[in-house]
Amino acid sequence: MEEDRVAVGEQTWDAAQLGEELGERATLVQFSSAFCAPCRATRRVLDEVAAMVPGVSHVEIDAEERLDLVRDVGVLKTPTVLVLDARGREVRRAAGQPRKADVIAALGEAV
Repeated sequence: MEEDRVAVGEQTWDAAQLGEELGERATLVQFSSAFCAPCRATRRVLDEVAAMVPGVSHVEIDAEERLDLVRDVGVLKTPTVLVLDARGREVRRAAGQPRKADVIAALGEAV
């Protein structure tokens, strides 16, 4: 996963912004677009990790439908993955298709 140069930890997310409830321990937020092949692969990886780790949820946001949110939080390309802790605080952000091991390691910062 390629780190974006955005200040992490300043953004706090809630269910209203995400359109879904936060995970009990952590939330993986994925910004995707319809014709993005790496987004489909990222969805599979994040779904697998969320299924493996109790209390972790995966929320996918269509970047094209939520351009206002994309601009507000500084998402520059898809896929972009945010790792949120239980309170919704952003602890990690990365762009590009992640490896499962990297996602699991990033979750270590959130739980």
